[in-house]
Amino acid sequence: MQNQPYTLMAKPAGPLCNLDCKYCYYLEKEQLFPSRSPMHMSELVLERYIKDYIKQQYSLGLRQIGFNWQGGEPTISGIAFYKRAVELQQKHCPKGAKITNAFQTNGILIEENWARFFKEHDFLVGLSIDGPKELHDANRPDKAGRPTFDKVMRAAQILQEHGVATNALVTVNRANAKKPLQVYRFLKASGFRFLQFIPIVERTLDGSSLASAPQLDEDGIAPFVTDWSVLPRDYGQFLKAVFDEWLASDVGKISVQLFDVQLEQTLGLPAGLCWFAPTCGNALALEHNGDLYACDHYVYPQYKLGNICETPMGDLVSSESQLAFGQDKQASLPQDCLNCDIRAACNGGCPKHRFLKAKSGDKPLNYYCRSTQIFYRHAKPYLEFIAQIYQSGVPVSQIGPILQQNLVQLRNEASKSRTKNK
Repeated sequence: MQNQPYTLMAKPAGPLCNLDCKYCYYLEKEQLFPSRSPMHMSELVLERYIKDYIKQQYSLGLRQIGFNWQGGEPTISGIAFYKRAVELQQKHCPKGAKITNAFQTNGILIEENWARFFKEHDFLVGLSIDGPKELHDANRPDKAGRPTFDKVMRAAQILQEHGVATNALVTVNRANAKKPLQVYRFLKASGFRFLQFIPIVERTLDGSSLASAPQLDEDGIAPFVTDWSVLPRDYGQFLKAVFDEWLASDVGKISVQLFDVQLEQTLGLPAGLCWFAPTCGNALALEHNGDLYACDHYVYPQYKLGNICETPMGDLVSSESQLAFGQDKQASLPQDCLNCDIRAACNGGCPKHRFLKAKSGDKPLNYYCRSTQIFYRHAKPYLEFIAQIYQSGVPVSQIGPILQQNLVQLRNEASKSRTKNK
């Protein structure tokens, strides 16, 4: 039985998008739906989703209930669709509960009317941008192959001018992973204060299936990954470089999702990101036609739980297959992970990324294992110091200045520790 709150990533326009990003794995999802089927969430599906989701979350004790609108590209559904969604949320919201909305967009269609709507209804908007112009346009053209950077930056300006809370979502790929400080400083100079760095890895069609572990090449990575996939070492070094820059001047000023999550875990709190939790199954995906899937990374026929218009959402979420899916993350850990001294930092990572051959040879290892080793072993002493300050009751606004006063000493101690352990 599902006895804790869960999240849904709803895709009102299904996998449809107005960009043609080289690394996108959503576009192939169009094959799941008949060509005659309109890629638009109907009023019936929308109200069933909102009504059942609120009811289920409220019954589980949640009083702040969050909706997540994604895609494909969610703006394709039009602003009228989301105005109706807000009306239905208000209609079905019980007394004492609060509704929040998060909206992930590529920004291409964002105009003044969207910004006014987001501000009026307090939407949190995630804007996809991969860094400066040359890095962004390298992988994110529109359907005609034209660059999109200028349109995205215009959207960022419009959202900021209207006071819309805006996150930058950066896909870390083979190109921008080599320029971490250029990416970070650009985002900072552009006014973004909340950053998410999402690593990209996709295997080619001639690679091994998820259930097996392909042999490694001399660099220690799976041979069948696309040429835009970030290399594990590069991603680890990317995070390490950004972390050092963040430590030097931006603690308490800029929020980097992964750093926040690792700090939460250092404090002994549950992981705020499913990738790093011991088990999964609490972050599902809802397609435009009401089909519910185990996870946004697993929108494949074998992971379809059912349709919310045919079966109550609560029954689908608490089904035996979904519970088994969530528990399998922990049950399928290779011996390498079970023996790892920093296992709590990632708990084996997302199962979709487990396709490296482990040293133990029993079960596949996460592609980003080396990334985690590089970053976390470097960041650990600093995270522990920040956690110590936080636990002492010091106001959050003062954590940065205290860290600055101790940064040289912390670096010296960390350097001595690394030398000793070599």
